[in-house]
Amino acid sequence: MNVLFICWGNICRSPMAKVVADAYAAREGLTGVTFTSAGVSAEETGHGMDPRAIATLEAAGYRPGPHQARRMTADEIRSATMVIGMQSIHLRKILEMVPGKHPLYLLSDFNPNATPGSAIEDPWYGDDSDFLVTLHQIEGAMPEVIKRAREFVRASS
Repeated sequence: MNVLFICWGNICRSPMAKVVADAYAAREGLTGVTFTSAGVSAEETGHGMDPRAIATLEAAGYRPGPHQARRMTADEIRSATMVIGMQSIHLRKILEMVPGKHPLYLLSDFNPNATPGSAIEDPWYGDDSDFLVTLHQIEGAMPEVIKRAREFVRASS
């Protein structure tokens, strides 16, 4: 099973979500799931994760590994069990590439305290505090993402 997180350039939100998902899955003993990330844009391809994202993750106790930004591909979208975007524009871009791909999710829809359909805004335009807000939004959604992934694994066993 593969969960694919999507943001714009794959240097902030989606790689942060992958790091958090990996940590939550390890803590919960969830196996059989691969978490990946990509961007809808190729403009950051080859770049590392934003240093502010790395610093925010590390300050919270996460261990981000090596990362190179990349653009999503039609094949990985088709093969992903769950595709999770950060904003509705990401879902539209996914559907432009792979018409009819369903289900698609917004990460905020997994957070019981978030407004349904709300965006996880891009912290790249802000400062360190914006990255912390993004991390908290990701963490707020992750228990339900892990729960849903576990359900997919059980259903496919």
